[in-house]
Amino acid sequence: MEFTATSIAGFLKGEIEGNPDIKVNTIAKIEEGQSGALSFLANPKYEHYLYETKSSVVLVNKSFIPASSVSATLIRVENAYEAFASLLRLVDQARPRKKGIHSTAIIENTAKIGSEVYIGPYVYVGENCVIGDGCSLYPHVYIGDNSNLGINCILNPGVTVYHDCILGEGCIVHAGSVIGSDGFGFAPQSDNEYMKIPQLGNVVLEDHVEIGANVTIDRATMGSTIIRKGVKLDNLIQIAHNVEVGENTVMAAQTGISGSTKIGKNCMFGGQVGLAGHIKIANGTKIGAQGGILGDVKEENTAIIGSPAIEVKQFLRSSVIFRKLPEMKSKIDSLEKEVESLKKK
Repeated sequence: MEFTATSIAGFLKGEIEGNPDIKVNTIAKIEEGQSGALSFLANPKYEHYLYETKSSVVLVNKSFIPASSVSATLIRVENAYEAFASLLRLVDQARPRKKGIHSTAIIENTAKIGSEVYIGPYVYVGENCVIGDGCSLYPHVYIGDNSNLGINCILNPGVTVYHDCILGEGCIVHAGSVIGSDGFGFAPQSDNEYMKIPQLGNVVLEDHVEIGANVTIDRATMGSTIIRKGVKLDNLIQIAHNVEVGENTVMAAQTGISGSTKIGKNCMFGGQVGLAGHIKIANGTKIGAQGGILGDVKEENTAIIGSPAIEVKQFLRSSVIFRKLPEMKSKIDSLEKEVESLKKK
């Protein structure tokens, strides 16, 4: 597809500086720009690439003031990063969609299949399932009995949705993820063995949830494990049974959430964050990478880091002391020797 700077500026409600008729047919990082490419500049660290890029069009913030001449045509917008994301979304939506049901797919007679769907090779759709209009189920997807997919869901290859689970409108689940596997429920017995506790609940994904690759979301023991509207989960995340994740919360890769923990809305978790079970995390909480949370976070919009996690400024001050511990240890040893010497005298 090919667009002029004028058509792009019109879509983004931007202002053009340069040739309004110049055309682009691809996208590229600003440092890897080429003729016919569209790039963007949002982070000041990349500004120096602007003056040497070969991209034909570059999106910049309206407030941006170039330090020297720029050969590319500029389109000024309120937020260059958001504008670029909007364009990527437009290009993605313009791609042709697969439709139809492959001959190797197995769909039980009691399942209800919407219109304009794609069901790929070797997909299984169980008894009494509902697949909404516009859904795409790629090869080797498994949908267990009584599960329900809202409209326009995308399940990528190898996704497994266990029985009785519910996915809202516009959910995306990436390859290899498992929705509704049994929670880790075992009761210790007197003979040191463990009895499995049946996991009779389900998983509910509300609208526009996106799940990365190889994520596991366990079904509830009773009731539901709930992922609220707009949540985004990175790859390799574990969500245990009866957890609730609030609206528009985002989690980076390898995060693990223990059972029955309740997470507020608009939270942000870095990579490898770990939460203990049966705790509550306030709205807007930000947790740095590898943060370990052992108890409730009660104050909203708190930023914490470390394991056990503490407030960021306190963590940074503590880090300075930690780096000085060897030196402090040497001084203490020296002082102890002086004290012992004085005692002998």
